[in-house]
Amino acid sequence: MDSTNYRMNKNNKKSDNFVDGVREHVRLGPKFSETVKGNLSLGARILQLGGVKRVFNQIFDGREGEKLLKASQCYLWTTAGPIAGLLFISTQRVAFFSERSIKFSCPNGELVRIHYKVSIPLRKIKRANQSENVKNPSQKYMEIVTIDNFDFWFMGFLNYQKTFSYLQEAISQVQNPL
Repeated sequence: MDSTNYRMNKNNKKSDNFVDGVREHVRLGPKFSETVKGNLSLGARILQLGGVKRVFNQIFDGREGEKLLKASQCYLWTTAGPIAGLLFISTQRVAFFSERSIKFSCPNGELVRIHYKVSIPLRKIKRANQSENVKNPSQKYMEIVTIDNFDFWFMGFLNYQKTFSYLQEAISQVQNPL
């Protein structure tokens, strides 16, 4: 009986964490309809290209021997606010690709639409930190600090703990090779 109660409590906790992740992911978006539309277009792109690994390899020119470990929907915090996209964790880097293109103004005044991309080699990461909102612990954040003291903040994960575990594992494999 204790074993059954333990499994039920564990499953309830997992589903609660997932629901909190979905709630947080949707909360960070501009509107619910925009979040859903972005997720659907991202899903369509993944299907068109033949899966998440192919998307990663096409966008970031996967290197020889590089393996994708985890891909997670999340938001990257910028000075302009959160940008929705996919966080990729591979054996060689952490990368982010926005789900929608963003308008930028060129020096000549022309408006250009491009996707926001970030690629951080694992060997350049000093540390990864977990953080949460003190007033609302379900709002979890992930900070990546590079060796040149740039920091990147990610939030709104559907499965925060699993993604952070993959990130820690990837970083430790590079910093402490066998």
